[in-house]
Amino acid sequence: MMAHSLSAVSLRHVPVRRVAIDDASQWLAAGWRDFRRAPAIALAYGGVLVIAGYVIVLGLHDLGVGSLVPVALAAFFLVAPLLAVGLYDVSRRLERGDAISMGHALRAFRRNARGLGAMGLVLMLSVAAWMQVALLVFMMFFHTSPPPLDDFIYGIVTAPQFLPFLLVGTMAGAAIATVVFAITAVSIPMLLDHDMSAGLAIATSIAAVRENWRTMLGWAATIVLLIGAGFATAFIGLAVTLPLLAFASWHAYRDLVD
Repeated sequence: MMAHSLSAVSLRHVPVRRVAIDDASQWLAAGWRDFRRAPAIALAYGGVLVIAGYVIVLGLHDLGVGSLVPVALAAFFLVAPLLAVGLYDVSRRLERGDAISMGHALRAFRRNARGLGAMGLVLMLSVAAWMQVALLVFMMFFHTSPPPLDDFIYGIVTAPQFLPFLLVGTMAGAAIATVVFAITAVSIPMLLDHDMSAGLAIATSIAAVRENWRTMLGWAATIVLLIGAGFATAFIGLAVTLPLLAFASWHAYRDLVD
């Protein structure tokens, strides 16, 4: 009944709650409890995402375009919130006392295929925007003297314009990541939980972030820190940090949305 009532009501967004500034640590603790209750599913799901990361890196190197690895990995993590739908479903089932399995996790997209599909389109557009911005920033600084393809990364790092290029590129990437974070903070778990439109879920996510911007700033920093730790272990740590963040994001949604 709740799912149908939410989709039928015409609202700017579903009501959101104001939470304490330190609640992000509680979401992480709740996510870790879920991880410990379903370690096999979490590690298997996270392992698949890690393998996908390796496929991207090795595939680009084999094609001779290893210079695109940082851009491609950034794009991969822009769509990671959607790829974690199965993990949100694990937390949802644990919360309800339902049975959990990898099969349930893999079939979670079916719960709201239309809404999640629309969200996927939004994220793919975000990836396309990031690719275009990355190319534009590169052309701004290297259009007259592009580094040699056989030593592309070294050529960029040793170029005199590297620091301004890094600064502008980081700012541009941070701007796009901020937008994606705002529209996905609670929208994807919400679409899994209820039969509603992607537009309503996105509006609710933006409202939740705006209402709790200090808490969400800390939560975003936590996400960056844990993903960075995963990268520092040659992707292997992401098999733990990505499921942990997905489980914690489910609890963030449950606290933030009324």
